[in-house]
Amino acid sequence: MINHLPILPILIPALTGALLLLPPLQRSMRHQRLLSLAATLLTLFAALALYNSSGEATTHYLLGNWEQPFGIVLVADRLSTLLVLLTAVLSFGVVLYANAGTDEAGSFFHPLFQYQLMGIYGAFLTGDMFNLFVFFEILLLASYGLLAHSGGKARIRASVQYVTLNLIGSALFLVALGLLYGTLGTLNMADMADRVAMMRDDQLVLLEAALLILVVVFGLKTALVPLQFWLVRSYAAATAPVAALFAIMTKIGIYGFYRVHIGTFGHQPELNSGPMQTLFWIMAAVTMVVAIIGVLGSKNLRTLTANLVLISVATLMFTVALGSEAAVSAGLYYLIHSTLVTAALFLLADIIAHKRGPAADNFVPARPMSQRTLISLTFMAVAITVVGMPPMSGFIGKTLILVSAQSGSQQLAAWSFILIGSLASLIGLSRAGTSLLWHTTGSKAPAETTSALPIAALMLFVLSAPVMVVLAGPLTDALAQTAGQLLTSATEVALQ
Repeated sequence: MINHLPILPILIPALTGALLLLPPLQRSMRHQRLLSLAATLLTLFAALALYNSSGEATTHYLLGNWEQPFGIVLVADRLSTLLVLLTAVLSFGVVLYANAGTDEAGSFFHPLFQYQLMGIYGAFLTGDMFNLFVFFEILLLASYGLLAHSGGKARIRASVQYVTLNLIGSALFLVALGLLYGTLGTLNMADMADRVAMMRDDQLVLLEAALLILVVVFGLKTALVPLQFWLVRSYAAATAPVAALFAIMTKIGIYGFYRVHIGTFGHQPELNSGPMQTLFWIMAAVTMVVAIIGVLGSKNLRTLTANLVLISVATLMFTVALGSEAAVSAGLYYLIHSTLVTAALFLLADIIAHKRGPAADNFVPARPMSQRTLISLTFMAVAITVVGMPPMSGFIGKTLILVSAQSGSQQLAAWSFILIGSLASLIGLSRAGTSLLWHTTGSKAPAETTSALPIAALMLFVLSAPVMVVLAGPLTDALAQTAGQLLTSATEVALQ
């Protein structure tokens, strides 16, 4: 069984999604919930086992036993298994929350949820660019349905915009794949890293063009300016579990930058320095500015959280621009932190919206909330974590990123934008907390309380911040090894 661990995170949700569409299960929401939760928990155990087995060696899983680079290969190294494990933890909390009743708002939530996970896991584990495209399409197809889940004008409009932009991104991805295959003769990532060193100068021009197109593709997935305008509307319109799951979606684009631009072609200075690096710095800086404006102008907690996702994206993009082992290691710590804490904020926004009645999560006075003490303390903990104040994980993540900037110009850019982004987050969340928790009309809160299941899902994400602080030493050591493996893999290619 251990030899087949790399395929399990893809196989389990694929089979579960198919089973959930069969008539006996399709007609019973209770059975769908049980199967979806059991499959998600089983995938979490498989992801944990896969991560523990990754170690120093990279595992290549050959589907159909076809040798590289001709067959489909899954690559389980430290980076891919780490992100698979992160997604498994995230998905378990999301399905817990959805099982409290959100999944009943529309049709086929659980099958779409499982297929979404299949696409995400496949994108992290695939070892060739074409199957990265295939898994992108699988997760996008499922996300189209999840985004429109429960209907409504706002969700349908956001879904149409999301679909249109991603279809354009898919077309550009195919163009980039054609250029890569035409110049290198392969789409296997390890094989590409090996062959690029033997290319002529005239071939490098086409390869540079392909990498620039991939910047657009990954930039669209990551929601970098000027390709960011889909994110805020889509995330704010989605139901809470869907928005929480989408917290990992932008990180797939960051993974693409890490894997392709740093891991596969990072050993070629002519492909990953100069104008390309300058472009990364510009995209990170402009995205941060746009995100700050969005945070300060947000009118409800869901929109604010979506703009905070943009701030986290811009922060991570600075680590791509830095490109060093220390920057990637710091970026991975911050990636884990930002994914879980923004998921918590999306779930908390939904709980607050239900408690405030017609005012929902808008920054206007409303009736007092039940369980106000619990909600207030939770909001404060999440806000401190998002802003990056000590002693929470956000402080450690941002500090590691700032320290990784070595030269004077890098320090000026990274420190200025990241710290200003933190200040904007502090102002936005302070305003949100004041409006939602203090500005009340009337003196009597309704008697109803939030059930245990959504509170448990929320606390799973909230408690991840202190856990990351307590385990900061071994976690940062492991992430340093992950970054080291990524940066050395391109120069030590060994097709197995």
